[in-house]
Amino acid sequence: MLNTSNNNTRKMIVIHGGHFSSLAGFYDEISSVLMKNTDWKVGTLDGFDDILYGGFGVFENNEEITIICKDSGKSEADLGLKATQEFYDLKIRQGKPFNIELIQEKRNDLSNGKGQTLFEILVEIIQSHRNITLVLA
Repeated sequence: MLNTSNNNTRKMIVIHGGHFSSLAGFYDEISSVLMKNTDWKVGTLDGFDDILYGGFGVFENNEEITIICKDSGKSEADLGLKATQEFYDLKIRQGKPFNIELIQEKRNDLSNGKGQTLFEILVEIIQSHRNITLVLA
């Protein structure tokens, strides 16, 4: 979703796709941008969703913010089909506590062109927060 509104009351946060090429790298980037001056680091999709509620890190609960994702095309490629398949394969190999049947179903959907890539999952997580405007640049 591209929002070009110019609302000066919004906090601007920039994520650089050029700073990472994997999900682990994304977590490092998002931790350094959103969680600076804290001891907590993002390490899961649920953890990423949690920090977007605010209240710790660089913005408050329900504060209006804009996240600008620079080099989003690179991120979309880096966190695309191959990276997502590897993500699911790792969870399947790890087994419990993961729901292997559900993960296998998601991986099959992805292989059949119906599932979401990691990039699409991350975008969906951001867009689920109504106080956050996402700009893909």
